[in-house]
Amino acid sequence: MNPDLAQERGRATFDPEQVTNLLYRGPENVRKRRYLQNAAIQDQVLARAKPWAFQGRMEQYETALWKHLYMTQKLDEMGISDPMERMYYTEAGAPHEYSPLSLHTGMFIPSIEKQGTKEQRDKWLPLARSLQLIGTYAQTEMGHGTFIRGLETTATYDPTKQEFVLNSPTITSMKYWPGGLGKTSNCCLVMAQLITQGEKRGIHLFFVQIRDIETHQPMPGVESGDIGTKFGFGSNDNGYLKLTNVRIPRENMLMRYSKVLEDGTYVPPKNQRIGYGTMVFVRAHIVTNSARGLAKACVIAIRYSAVRRQTEVSPGGMEAQILDYQTQQYKLLPLLASAFAMYFTGRYAEDYYEEIASEIEEGKLDSLNQLHAVCAGLKAFVTWVCTAGIETCRLCCGGHGYSHASGLPKLYVFYTPGCTYEGENNVMMLQVARFLMKLYPDIKRNVPIHKFVDYLGTDLTLKSCMTAEVAVGCLLKAYEHRAARLLSEAASRVESLVRSGKSHQEAWNASTVVLTWAAKAYCHTFVFRTFSQIVTDAAVDKNTKDVLTALCKLYAVHGILENLGEFIQDGFFSPKQVSLLKNKLADLLAEIRPNAVALVDAFDYPDKILDSCLGRYDGQVYQALYDYAKSSPLNQQEVLDSYHKYIKPAQLGQSTRHEQPMARL
Repeated sequence: MNPDLAQERGRATFDPEQVTNLLYRGPENVRKRRYLQNAAIQDQVLARAKPWAFQGRMEQYETALWKHLYMTQKLDEMGISDPMERMYYTEAGAPHEYSPLSLHTGMFIPSIEKQGTKEQRDKWLPLARSLQLIGTYAQTEMGHGTFIRGLETTATYDPTKQEFVLNSPTITSMKYWPGGLGKTSNCCLVMAQLITQGEKRGIHLFFVQIRDIETHQPMPGVESGDIGTKFGFGSNDNGYLKLTNVRIPRENMLMRYSKVLEDGTYVPPKNQRIGYGTMVFVRAHIVTNSARGLAKACVIAIRYSAVRRQTEVSPGGMEAQILDYQTQQYKLLPLLASAFAMYFTGRYAEDYYEEIASEIEEGKLDSLNQLHAVCAGLKAFVTWVCTAGIETCRLCCGGHGYSHASGLPKLYVFYTPGCTYEGENNVMMLQVARFLMKLYPDIKRNVPIHKFVDYLGTDLTLKSCMTAEVAVGCLLKAYEHRAARLLSEAASRVESLVRSGKSHQEAWNASTVVLTWAAKAYCHTFVFRTFSQIVTDAAVDKNTKDVLTALCKLYAVHGILENLGEFIQDGFFSPKQVSLLKNKLADLLAEIRPNAVALVDAFDYPDKILDSCLGRYDGQVYQALYDYAKSSPLNQQEVLDSYHKYIKPAQLGQSTRHEQPMARL
């Protein structure tokens, strides 16, 4: 054990195991998690895989495919069916390596479960679970993504044959980006514009076979392939799909809620929002998963910052741990607080969804509508923070953070797509704004509203109660005041523009910046409210609660100072209170510093999952970097063939141009 890390752990003021139990819902779940992770880490078949960073694109895809098929078989043999427990195993067996089967298990099967009829579920689910059918979810098109109503793929009903005819009528209408669509899947759920009896009926889901079950060759009228290399996700065959007069039976439209009868009569759903359930759950999961990504980056950067020593504090003295520099603390410790805050928020959203699942099944959608808007905003807010936070962690590791040996570049490219998939973030924020503006008249009239927004009618003439203590309650009032004020200002702007003669849509389009500010403030408040409630209710000892409370305060104080203009614009804080907050920030950094390593230890990520020379639990960073360097494929030969082919001739004055012709300018 590196002595610096040993010392860090020895001076912690709390028991990290209590925080681990809080994060993962108790000791029994922690035990299961560790058992499954260790089972994957110790599996000798998985251990034979070539290191990810030294694989080409085809190798990454093939490795991910065989790994996840193998792990699926092992989990089935162990009788593990719980999705979270399966994730613990696969995360350890293939850390940050996206599965070509992820949309099969994460979207294809759940969509059939939730939107298919009993007959459809009985027909397709057994085949899907046994991998006879491997499916994906084809919604995004070349020209449309987040704006679902604008999708151009058509499904036209032919009553004479009781079939739907699917077409990609334009270049922009071809499906583009769905994971697993390129080469893995043999069928997919296609989101298309339903046309029956000559009328467009809106977007619906259709089960379409795209490849032959036996030969895997494309079906007639189907053109499908991989879209090529991307910023990350090299292990996944994101694909395109072009449909030309592809016919499917009437029964292949998912008809649990809306139907097309044999004669073409369209039966709409009782509520158009009934299909939002899967989308909401996926977005809640993205929040939790993004927080995990930030947590892993914090583990790596904070452990490394405790091991890395740089620059004498006094001439001739020992070089300081870079974690002792306040500027390093300012960059990393608020991110650590954010990782906790956002993880608990995502978990809360997932739990709330499960809580209202029975209401959704009964068609009672009031709570779902609230959660749908909240999760849209949280998905955007959290993915933005976590993506930027992972990059900050990488920069905090200096030059070594640039190497794949750090594990941080892999983390970044794995998590940054979350800013655009399942809804582009700016559009998501405006969905929250639309939700808030719809409620605003009730807020002004003090009509009882949902607990997610109950504070937005707060009295904006009140000032902060902040004292030198910087109590959590006063911090929360500051966040609620900011969110309520920004919403009020956005609403006033829209109303003013309408009074000036603009249409409501014109007024909205001219106000989207302030509306986005209001939505972000609302999401920021939601995260802090959730974090503070979790800390208040946590069944932990006093020392652990004190540490968590300090983290919670740091999250809030840092958020205020980083957005100070929005908090002080109307004089809510006095200059003296702002000074108190600045001093409190420095105090909190110093208070949390001795517990920083123990706090990242509490996330309980094995070295295998971090996949980082810098974030090792034992702190043996430099030996790990040396071993990583020696394992480079370029070092398998002492003298490369390229030396004899290019360098040696150049040294002898011989031309090598015939080996590599110059491109014509």
